[in-house]
Amino acid sequence: MTLNAIIANFQTFKLVDLLDIIIISFLIYQLLGIVNRTRAGQLFKGALLVMAVYLVAETLNMRTVTWLLNSLLQVGLLTLVVLFQPEIRRALERMGQTDQWAAKLFNVKGRYNDPSLKGAWRSAIIAICDAAERFSETKTGALIVLERHTNLSEIVRTGTPVNSAVNLEVLGTIFYEGTPLHDGAAIIENGRIKAAGCVLPLSNNLDLGKDMGTRHRACLGIAENSDAIAIVVSEETGIISMAKNGVLIRHFDRQTLYTRLVDEMIPKETTTEKTTVSGWRGQLDRLWKWVSQKEDDAQ
Repeated sequence: MTLNAIIANFQTFKLVDLLDIIIISFLIYQLLGIVNRTRAGQLFKGALLVMAVYLVAETLNMRTVTWLLNSLLQVGLLTLVVLFQPEIRRALERMGQTDQWAAKLFNVKGRYNDPSLKGAWRSAIIAICDAAERFSETKTGALIVLERHTNLSEIVRTGTPVNSAVNLEVLGTIFYEGTPLHDGAAIIENGRIKAAGCVLPLSNNLDLGKDMGTRHRACLGIAENSDAIAIVVSEETGIISMAKNGVLIRHFDRQTLYTRLVDEMIPKETTTEKTTVSGWRGQLDRLWKWVSQKEDDAQ
């Protein structure tokens, strides 16, 4: 009977059912990715524990516990929205990033991974790594944000427009302790300094160590609310750290920072892209030969 039911379900299986399964699988995958990358994992485990206790209480007919958990679950959805607000906001922002979806579905280049900007990004990364190394040696506090898919125009408006090439001298001037802009963040867009002295959202992560202050919370905060890469240098310890996807990674040196930023910010030409380019060149060569042959025949 069970086998016949399975066969009957497959006989009525339609293309829309496959699309339904793909969408649900994608949403679950994205949810698990958000949970694994952020502090939402602890909250998610707590919610699962509450659900498990509720099922046990319902099975054993524990009326008091069931009533209490029923009362709690009535406002559970609103509570989850409040608790997961940063993660939900970040997920919705990424869903709305049309250039990111176009890049994945139609192989269209986004704003930060445009191959024409490779040179600008490589020069900017070298300057950023040189500056981070010097700031680490002199224990100069610094906070640098590299914009990717998420538009940071709201953050840029909180600072002072700069619109300058990224080099060691400019970054050194921005974060020199005596300048008005040294307490804020410098925003790098398309390999250029867009603004400096910008105010970033602060993270509420309670796991940050006591040796990490407002700069580190701002560094982690922008990584929690966008897909930007943020680099921070501690003025107390000189430690270089980097934040991505709501995770703060510490103790970088110049070489490891350079390698990581190149991997994150400079797109690599895939085999498919190489094949596509070669195919187009071959077709153009054949077309050119055909046109030349027709001209020779006409003469």
